[in-house]
Amino acid sequence: MSSSFFFYDLETSGFNPKEARIMQFAGQRTDLQLRPVGEPYNYLVRLSDDVLPEPDAVLVTGITPQKTLADGLYEAEFLKIFHEEIASPDTIFVGYNTVRFDDEFMRYTMYRNFYDPYEWQWQNGRSRWDILDVVRMTRALRPEGIEWPFDTKGNPTNRLELLASLNKLDHANAHDALSDVNATIAVARLIRDKQPKLFDFLLQMRDKKEVAGLVMGYQPFVYTSGKYASEFEKTTVVGTLAEHPQGQGALVFDLRYDPTPFTKLDPPALAEAMRKRKDEPGPRLPVKSLKFNRCPAVAPLSVLDEASQERLKLFPETYMQNYEKLQKVQKELTAGVLEALQLLDKKLQARLPESESDVDGRLYDSFFANEDKSKLTMVRAADGESIGSLDVPFKDARLEALLPLYKARNYPKSMSDEDRVKWEQFREHKLLGGGQASRAAKYFARLAELAKNPDLSGGQQYILEELQLYGQSILPVAEQ
Repeated sequence: MSSSFFFYDLETSGFNPKEARIMQFAGQRTDLQLRPVGEPYNYLVRLSDDVLPEPDAVLVTGITPQKTLADGLYEAEFLKIFHEEIASPDTIFVGYNTVRFDDEFMRYTMYRNFYDPYEWQWQNGRSRWDILDVVRMTRALRPEGIEWPFDTKGNPTNRLELLASLNKLDHANAHDALSDVNATIAVARLIRDKQPKLFDFLLQMRDKKEVAGLVMGYQPFVYTSGKYASEFEKTTVVGTLAEHPQGQGALVFDLRYDPTPFTKLDPPALAEAMRKRKDEPGPRLPVKSLKFNRCPAVAPLSVLDEASQERLKLFPETYMQNYEKLQKVQKELTAGVLEALQLLDKKLQARLPESESDVDGRLYDSFFANEDKSKLTMVRAADGESIGSLDVPFKDARLEALLPLYKARNYPKSMSDEDRVKWEQFREHKLLGGGQASRAAKYFARLAELAKNPDLSGGQQYILEELQLYGQSILPVAEQ
């Protein structure tokens, strides 16, 4: 099959892929000219009874747990369709902020269901891309021919629904996955039609080797990222400071700023400056991680024409002067930044809640060993009759721990009495562990808080009532 795009979008039960779940998946394949190929895919995915959705997320999507139970597929069923029909060779998976959000949910879903979490995005000529950063860089560098939205405070915004509405693109139902897919395709067509050279260049730059070639040349380049200020259209000129300590990336310095003052800070002070929010007083370290495999919107300095320089306040006399200073202090500053990153990582690990040590959230502990990967197929091939007795010896302790959860979530009828006892113990610990600070306590407290809003619509009140009933229905029996 020739190369094609597969535009996709998810609606989820929350915002943390370690704990939340996919509730709706929608997608549409197109050819490279963005013409639809085949019919769209649109599925609901069942919530298992160890998951309480975030009420705020459900109020946005309108998809209740009850609806997923009535009309949805089990995760294992959904992923079988995905791999057999959607993840065909030479597919470019793409969406609107998919690299940072949807792709992470897909990876965790595959991890929990005995698929390699990464192969769907690189094997057999497959790759991924993201339209959001294409939109950002187009707005920053080549905005002509497109209407650009602002929020109610007059600040630039690139929200999909606003961009679609302002440019009279069809987006009838925001926060419905299939509607978002169609709007994303329409926005991609708009940019390709108005700014084809930039569109094609960024499509090529989805290749991490192309990105690394530009970034590790240690010459200044243009970088557009959601981490940069809206005031300058999320875009700046950066210089490469060093390779990223975790590999497959780099640490880059924002050349709007003079690097020299930061050499006077010791590692603890650099760590404090690195984590400082924009609205907090004191210097904020303008160093950012750039990952080669996340399709960053990067371009050579040649894209900065005079109009872009004036619009973004990016003038050669400033960023080249700061680049020369960076070269002089690079070794000293790099040593301090690397030590500061280690300090921040230690603090993060110490603050991780218990939930993030659960096996469901341990995707990034390590890759699956080859001897285990060959056994994943055995688990996926088992049906409802054979899965109950399946016993696969895994080297990876995570897979050992995931197997009974996989059985309970996807094949509940296959569980023995002993399996059910263990599953109920797992659910009780997950939902009720921590007493007043438990997931269940927080869930019902949030429902009560939202219900006090006098401006709730009838539909929103109905959703909160459904969520109350759902929460009560899945509480472990001992607490009923």
